[in-house]
Amino acid sequence: MHNTADLSLYCSREIVCSCGHTHECPISDVVIEKGAVEKVPALLSGYARVFLTADQNTWPLCGERLRALLGGKYAGHLVFQREGVLVPDERATAELKAVLPADTDFILGIGSGVINDICKYVSFEKDLPYGICATAPSMDGYASSGAAMITGGMKVTYTTRPPKYIIGDVDIVKNAPIGMIRSGYGDIIGKYSAVNDWKLSHLVNGEHFCPWLASLVISFTDEVRDAASAIAARGDEAIASLLRALVLSGITLSLNGTTRPGSGSEHHLSHFFEITGLVHHQPYLIHGTDVAYSTIVTARMREKIRALESPVFCAEDETARKAAWARVFGPLAGEVASLQEKAGSYQKDRSAVYRGKWQEIRAILSECPSAGECRDMMLAVGFDPEEFISTYGEAKIRDAMLYGKDLKDRYTVLWLYYSLFSGRKTEENDV
Repeated sequence: MHNTADLSLYCSREIVCSCGHTHECPISDVVIEKGAVEKVPALLSGYARVFLTADQNTWPLCGERLRALLGGKYAGHLVFQREGVLVPDERATAELKAVLPADTDFILGIGSGVINDICKYVSFEKDLPYGICATAPSMDGYASSGAAMITGGMKVTYTTRPPKYIIGDVDIVKNAPIGMIRSGYGDIIGKYSAVNDWKLSHLVNGEHFCPWLASLVISFTDEVRDAASAIAARGDEAIASLLRALVLSGITLSLNGTTRPGSGSEHHLSHFFEITGLVHHQPYLIHGTDVAYSTIVTARMREKIRALESPVFCAEDETARKAAWARVFGPLAGEVASLQEKAGSYQKDRSAVYRGKWQEIRAILSECPSAGECRDMMLAVGFDPEEFISTYGEAKIRDAMLYGKDLKDRYTVLWLYYSLFSGRKTEENDV
């Protein structure tokens, strides 16, 4: 059994693991409780000048309160103003760097995913520590060392540093929009898919796999799944448990040194919808919501693969693939091609490995919850799968299934699916 309530067990210490690696996460402290904002002065007692960063939605939640609590340590603040969605891109980072006082020795973000990524990225560039005051239990990036940015129109995850402090005031996060609460729940349920992809890559590619970290991820994912009704009802302890799971998920990424324990095919589909939405000026759902629905899609893909008694390969040819890239990614097609050329994924012939390990592959894929089970998990907190279909349409979802993998250089079940089905005529039950 894992202790998923006391996050200090996983921070600021070396964990010598039976997997052969020593894991370490440099986060100093995580405070998730009612009234946690009041502890900020004590947490930041070692810093003299603290700069606050928020957007127009998150500043009203506790910005003025934090400014008052900081007193003479307050170094200023930036509230991002946008007509639409705030994007963690070059414009946003330049805006923060332009107003950051020279004597700042700590950046404190007020927000969730985007604010966290912007602060994480800029603090790393400026060699400053930072912390995040969470305003929604919406995603698992709070504690990770990666900053997911949009650079040159592409989704790029930069290796930076995790925050020194994470503050999660339950009185604030439980009142987040219900869509953001569902998003966080969906991001956690997606870990079933991520861990399955990690196991698959270990079998197919010999990638390092840590059973302890994987079991820790599944443990807190099970807890969140079992608390679905209480989470939907905004129960204090259920919301605190969800936020702890989201933070602990990020901690496992830092402990592993990569995003592998928490991000797989379901995240690649999510990134696909976001990037193509930005490129083609089309709507896309928030990250965890896309992950939730994409988890159902990848579960269905696993079922379709498992149904094969033996692999029959039918991948599209290079000309067809590059034509699809041009259609799907538009002006980013060249960058996608460069990424995959550098990764060499299309030059790898895994057919012999697939044939030789087919029954083991099918066994691993069967460990993931079924599409029906995943759908029921999402329905339990109020997700409506029709939202997914109406937002993207079946054609775009099929494109994500085939080309979502091309935005990353990481192996997942999407590569196996592509080698088996990309050259075949699509079927009605694919989506």
